Amino acid sequence: MSLKVAVVVGNPKPASRTRKIAELLVEKLLDQGTYEAQVIDLADYTNEIFAWPSEVMGSLNAVVADSDLAIFASPTYKATYTGLLKAFLDRYPANGLAGVTAIPVHTGADFTHSMGPTFTLSPLLVELGATVPGRGFYLALSQLERVDEVLDAAVAEYATNIRQVASLAGALRAGIPAS
Repeated sequence: MSLKVAVVVGNPKPASRTRKIAELLVEKLLDQGTYEAQVIDLADYTNEIFAWPSEVMGSLNAVVADSDLAIFASPTYKATYTGLLKAFLDRYPANGLAGVTAIPVHTGADFTHSMGPTFTLSPLLVELGATVPGRGFYLALSQLERVDEVLDAAVAEYATNIRQVASLAGALRAGIPAS
């Protein structure tokens, strides 16, 4: 069985550095051949994102809601994520991301807003029902030359947290009668 992965990029610039960082995170976290990834670069949907209703956006929202893992990536704007990403996430009802493991990712000029993905994006993802396996990931421009090292450290933390939750889930499942 292949994992379903969605990478949602809220950068208004298509094919951005933020997108590349999010894709690298997935490549480092999961073994090649164990997943199918779909990248949703919201810059490609600016004509649709504020259309209500929109079959195109509804379809994209469904892809993410049906994912096992979703990466939500944004450059840091005004100490938080972009309006493009917010508009996309506003389309979900309460618990619309239930069953999805979500990792918030921000890129930024410096470390001034490094708590952004944890403090602003992570609570929204949890409110939508997603499981967030640790602190949000933040990459400052000064870290680009050692991006592999920074990503490896984050991946190690996420992998440990996910394994711990999986172990707990297995123990709970054993003690809870099927409904």
